[in-house]
Amino acid sequence: KLYFGLTWSSGIEDDLVQVTERFLQQTRNYWRTWVKHCSIPSLFQAETIRSALALKLHCYEDTGAILAALTTSLPEEPGSTRNWDYRYCWLRDAHFILSAFHNLGHFEEMEGFLKFFLGVAKKYETSRERLAPVYNLSQDLPLPEIEHHQWRGYYGSTPVRTNNQAAEHIQNDVYGEMVLTLAPIFFDERFFHLRNKEHEDLLAYLAILCDRSISKADAGLWEIRKGQQEHSFTNLMCWAGLERVSRIQKNGYLKNLPIDASSARDRALAAIERSVKDGSIRNGPADQNYDAALSLAAILRLPRNEICLATVREIERHLAVGSASPDSSFYYRYVRPDDLGEPRSAFMICSFWVAQALARLGQADEARSILSNAAKAANHVGLLSEHFSPSIRKQLGNFPQAYSHVGLINAAFAVSPPWSEIL
Repeated sequence: KLYFGLTWSSGIEDDLVQVTERFLQQTRNYWRTWVKHCSIPSLFQAETIRSALALKLHCYEDTGAILAALTTSLPEEPGSTRNWDYRYCWLRDAHFILSAFHNLGHFEEMEGFLKFFLGVAKKYETSRERLAPVYNLSQDLPLPEIEHHQWRGYYGSTPVRTNNQAAEHIQNDVYGEMVLTLAPIFFDERFFHLRNKEHEDLLAYLAILCDRSISKADAGLWEIRKGQQEHSFTNLMCWAGLERVSRIQKNGYLKNLPIDASSARDRALAAIERSVKDGSIRNGPADQNYDAALSLAAILRLPRNEICLATVREIERHLAVGSASPDSSFYYRYVRPDDLGEPRSAFMICSFWVAQALARLGQADEARSILSNAAKAANHVGLLSEHFSPSIRKQLGNFPQAYSHVGLINAAFAVSPPWSEIL
C-alpha cells in the first residue's frame, strides 16, 4: 500500500496511515448505506447500482445543479470536430436524471435541483420570456463558447472547447420537461411540504411557455445550430407538460392559470399528429426523417398506442446501427445531415429509450434483449459514454455520460417483473 496526502495551505496533523484508512472506511460506509436505501429493479441489478452511483456523482450539492457529464471535448467520432463541453446543467438532462432518482427512491436530489431551478428563474427569466436550455453550476450561462485551437484533444481531436453555445439556443421542449420535474410535488403526498405558492407560480409560468411553444420552430433537443424548424419532440414535451398540468388543475391547484390547459394539451396532440406519416411520428410536419427521441411518445403515455408502436418499429428499422448483426440493439439519434455531416456512432440512451418504450407497449421479451445487448457497451467498471461504435466496440463522446446511465436505470425498471414474482 502507498499512502499520500494532497493538501492546500494546511497539512495533515495526525498519522497519515490512520487518517487515510479512516477516511476510506467512512467513504465505503457512506456509499454502502446510500445504495442500501435505493430501490432497485429485479433485473439488471448490478448495472442499476453502478449507474445510480454515477448519477449521484453528477449532482453538485452546493447549488443543486446536475451535470450532463464531467468532461469536455471527448469526440463523438475518432478525430472528428464533434467535441463539446458537457460540464454544465442541461435542464432537459436534469429532468431525466430526476426521473431515474424517483425510480431509485432518492428524492433529495429533486429538492436540491428545485432550489437551483428557482434560482435560475428568479435570476434570469422574469424579463426574457424564455428559459435557456443550459446553465453552469453557479446558475450563470456557459458563454461564450471558446475553441482552443492550440490544444490537442483526445486522439488529437480538435478543437478543444470550453463553455457551450447551446445556452443561446431556443429549445422549447425544456418547458415540458420542467413541468414533468415539478409534477411529482402535486401528485405524490410525500412532497406535500413542497406545495407552496413559489412552486405553483413556477408551474403556471411553465404551462404558459408550453402553450406558446406549440408548433413553434426551435433548435430541437439535438441542438442543431444552423436553422430552426418545428420539431415533433418539442410538441410531444409540450403535450406531456400540459397533460400533467390539466390533471393538476383537476386536483385543485393552479386555479388562476390564465390558459385553458386541457385545450392547449389537445392542440399539442394535434400538432404531433400533423407529423404522422404512414402511421409513425416523424421529425416534424415538414421533415419526414426519423428521430429516436420520438420513442418517448410511448414512455410519456401519448394516448395513441398504435402510433407509438409504429414509431418505435420505424426507429428500429431505419436507425439501427448494423441492422444485420446482433449489435442492432444500438441506434443513431437520426441519420439526416446536421451542422457537421451525418452522425456515425450510436447514441447510447436511444437503445434504452427503445427498450423502455417496448416494455411500456407490452413487448417485454424484446425490450429485455435490447437492454441486455446495450448494457454490454459499458466499460470494465460498468460506466457508459455518450456514444458507442458497435463495429469497433469503442466508447465515444463525453464520459461518463449521465444521460446514458439514466436510460439504463429507467429501462431496467421498465423491463423487470415485480419483486413479488421473484422472491
